[in-house]
Amino acid sequence: MELKEIASHFALENEISEIEPLGTGLINDTYRIKTIAQEAPDYVLQRINHNVFKDVALMQNNILRITEHIRHKLQERSENDLERKTLTIIPAKDGKLYYFDGENYWRVTIFIKDSKTYEQVTPEFARLTGIAFGEFQYFLSDLPGEPLGATIPDFHNMSFRIQQLKEAIQTNAANRLDKVQAIVDELLAREEEMCLAEKLYKEGKLPKRTAHCDTKVNNMLFDKDDHFLCVIDLDTTMPGFVLSDFGDFIRTAGNTGAEDDEDLSRVSVNMDIFKEFACGYIQSAKAFLTPLEISLLPFSGQMMTYMQTVRFLTDYINGDTYYKIKNPEHNYQRTLAQLTLLHSIDAHLQEMNQWIESLTK
Repeated sequence: MELKEIASHFALENEISEIEPLGTGLINDTYRIKTIAQEAPDYVLQRINHNVFKDVALMQNNILRITEHIRHKLQERSENDLERKTLTIIPAKDGKLYYFDGENYWRVTIFIKDSKTYEQVTPEFARLTGIAFGEFQYFLSDLPGEPLGATIPDFHNMSFRIQQLKEAIQTNAANRLDKVQAIVDELLAREEEMCLAEKLYKEGKLPKRTAHCDTKVNNMLFDKDDHFLCVIDLDTTMPGFVLSDFGDFIRTAGNTGAEDDEDLSRVSVNMDIFKEFACGYIQSAKAFLTPLEISLLPFSGQMMTYMQTVRFLTDYINGDTYYKIKNPEHNYQRTLAQLTLLHSIDAHLQEMNQWIESLTK
């Protein structure tokens, strides 16, 4: 089906002039719909990967609830330019929040004009990112009604990820276990330590909140003067620990090397990024975080790096059935790089704890 034909099923304000590819997303195909009238907005058309997000209606309803609540919060603060400070969903003409063409699911939002994203993280942008994600969580800390639905069940569930590893070990489908036995032993020896968040949750000590679950700097929009506009890519926003968002930013943006770096000497935790992100995050999130949550922020970097090490290793043992690979040893290299980062975070944990304590005095 032609893109213009698909777009015609949505309640757009004006006639379409052209549709062109937009962005570098790995999950969904994204396009910009340009309209003819100057005063009318442009739009973003996305094909939703329903192999990843199996319940599209649930996900879109989550996003509508999130964006409407944030818009309400911004109105309470008498903010202007609301159309650029949160996403606006355009429904299909049948009232649904998506259109199904018989094969693919599609959605439309208003294009946020004069906005940009960044791919590289500097300490300065780490602080801005921390403020932005802290504020995002703060806005959603009193989201009314039932908790959001889980768009990817067990996405950041540590016990589930470790169980997947144990099943992979049991099956040894690709006959690779001997090669990685030492890594397996090290990871399983830390199982209890790394399931701490779930243990504290079950004891009623650590709350689940609304987490973004994809805290990358390129999931934020800035205006042309580098002022923050809004958090985007809300597909994985669902109930979770704040530790998931904080820790995953440290795992990704706070790595001096690449996620799959072949030169492990390049891989370590960037303490400048950690410190600035923590500064920004605590500045905007301290109003709702508990003392326990704040104290566990350094641990969150360990937790999320350990989880990703487990996931890459599981896929390697299974014979590379989940992640795309560039070569047969790609998941093994990813495992080594993440394990190296974990060791670096371990070595800096005391310094991280002292920094967090200094921010909360």
